[in-house]
Amino acid sequence: MAARTKWIASVLATLTAVAFAALPAAGAAEDAARHGLKHGHRHGLIRGDVARPAPPPPPKLRVVNGPLEPGRSRVAGTGKVALRVLVIALDSADFGLSTWKAVLDRIGTPYDVLTARTEQLTADRLVRSDGTGRYHAVLLTDNALLQPDGSGGYVSAFEPAEWQTLWDYERNHRIRQVSLYTSWGTFPEDYCLRPGVEGSVGGSGLSATLTAAGAGVFDRLVADADVPITFSYVYRSTLAPGCAAQPTLMVGDHVLGVVGTSADGRERAALTFSSNEFLPQTDMLGYGLVRWATRGVFTGELRHWINVDVDDWFNSTDHLYPDGHLETDPGFRLSGSDAAGTNAQQNALRAGYPATAGFTLNLPYNGGDLTPSAPSRCSGSGTPDALTSYSKCLKGNFRWVNHTVSHPEMNFLDYSTSRREIADNLTIGRQAGLTVPTDVLKTPAYSGLGVYHPDPNAPDTEPPVDFGLRASNQAMLTAAADVGVRYLHGNMSFQSHRPSCFNCGIRHPLRPELLVVPDWPTNIGYQVTTPAEETLLYNSLYGPNGRFPYYDHDLSYPELLNYESEVALQHVMSGSAYAHTLHQGNLRQFAPGRSLTFDWLRTVVDRYSTRFSVPLRNPDWPSLARYVDARTSHFAEIRGGADAVWDRATNTVTRTSTTTGSLFLTGVTHASGTTDRYGAELITRLPITAGTTVVATAVPRP
Repeated sequence: MAARTKWIASVLATLTAVAFAALPAAGAAEDAARHGLKHGHRHGLIRGDVARPAPPPPPKLRVVNGPLEPGRSRVAGTGKVALRVLVIALDSADFGLSTWKAVLDRIGTPYDVLTARTEQLTADRLVRSDGTGRYHAVLLTDNALLQPDGSGGYVSAFEPAEWQTLWDYERNHRIRQVSLYTSWGTFPEDYCLRPGVEGSVGGSGLSATLTAAGAGVFDRLVADADVPITFSYVYRSTLAPGCAAQPTLMVGDHVLGVVGTSADGRERAALTFSSNEFLPQTDMLGYGLVRWATRGVFTGELRHWINVDVDDWFNSTDHLYPDGHLETDPGFRLSGSDAAGTNAQQNALRAGYPATAGFTLNLPYNGGDLTPSAPSRCSGSGTPDALTSYSKCLKGNFRWVNHTVSHPEMNFLDYSTSRREIADNLTIGRQAGLTVPTDVLKTPAYSGLGVYHPDPNAPDTEPPVDFGLRASNQAMLTAAADVGVRYLHGNMSFQSHRPSCFNCGIRHPLRPELLVVPDWPTNIGYQVTTPAEETLLYNSLYGPNGRFPYYDHDLSYPELLNYESEVALQHVMSGSAYAHTLHQGNLRQFAPGRSLTFDWLRTVVDRYSTRFSVPLRNPDWPSLARYVDARTSHFAEIRGGADAVWDRATNTVTRTSTTTGSLFLTGVTHASGTTDRYGAELITRLPITAGTTVVATAVPRP
């Protein structure tokens, strides 16, 4: 261990000299604490969500019968439609509006919202002057858009003529329509649904299954998946005999979803229960409804991802014991056998789940605790440091990320010290044979990015203060940029690190060449290594007597694992690409084949695999960061650019760009793009140049 001690002593001596020279003697101790010198393996509290956000109470729909008769067509049709979705809601407070918006925002597809109570639907709203349809899909928040009529009854916010205008457009432009929430009334049109059983369901909910038709609509799901319907008002319906509809979702003998054709030939889909954006049913069904409505050709994309960072490799961290005492010196550091066990658990996850066949951990490392003289061998014998030896031996089995040499807090670190911490860690890793990207940096505990506690001696259970990215350490940013860093890890628990669009990053306001890519936090503490330790910590935070009480009783380890994995599963099912962060002590092999990290990860992957048939993408960090950069560019383009137009006669998609960057298209291919076949979809990332027109090929789906 002499080599590690020598390296750390040298770094600490330099840090101390710089810090103390810059301040008067009276401030030296405080500044040393600010720089992390007093407590080198300490982390402040970064909290994750403890549960999915609670949805509001679900509304009950009014049942009105008496379908309108289809009228004479007043909307001329062509074979051209813009790749834009029309969402029709009663008003801005409509229960289903936030759900549709969340689904579309995750995909990154452009859409307009028409509020029927205050806006009139006209043919001009639907068709351009040249006959091109403005929308290629129509999404209703519910089937009738009813509002009180002032005399105790209910009337649609759309006049009959407006319904006719909408239906004419759908029929003449071959536009599919989806009703997110549908009762069994036949007004304004008949979806073939008839009365069964209605009522609210809570957290235990209902378990719906897919029919053959449903498996075609929701083809990213496992064919025998159970779809949980929770916190909803549900119309468990029957089908009218001889009516042109097929059930897609069933609960026992009752129908919860249909696809079918109207009397005038329009294609429609409907669900018979309310859905909030935070519910699992939306994660499972929302994308499939949009895919079906657009015939699989649309701007944007959605895939599912699993990325896991385990920070502080080679370092030691505080160790919380089951009796409640916290050991800070020496703390806990992984052993060589822990590294071997981590590799074995990773292999077992790959073998056990096709969705994670290529899964690889990201290991942000601190090179100051690496022993350069340790030989590369998967053995603890004949080595001054077994962890270094195993790490060298297994170096190609993990992905390495720069996490600085000695894990200093970088909120107030000067330029020269920041640069040494960043650059020297690359050198140490590469000299040990690790493949480390230059362009990615994860600062210790996200320090230097405007989030810190103003009291350097605050306890670990005290959350930091988010002062905003403009309060970042300019010296650290400059040092990072000068070394070649282009991507900085942020954290979704900090509001200033949350991007304005889904799967996007943030151009740093002080250094725009640096893109902040946030991670998801977890509530598996950096200072715990066993279930007993994690249970103690979790309940001290979220139990009824905890620092941030949430639950009505102290949880057991299986209970907290259930909640923690459900939060992560929400991220994964929603399509979030951001990595989840844990720490080196969480990889301790507390039992053969067991660690906190893989207990959590296996639970997430197992639940995902019982619901989804498509794989979990697991790119390396540079690829992930470039994807996030491309998503950021994509949203900049769709916010200001003209819509792509799909010409069904020639099966082409044409678009003229207003920005230079990237655009994602699903169901579209082009020679200049990079195409990923994901499930049954072709997803193309298309490089775009301002003022340039691209003509691509559409690949529609049934």
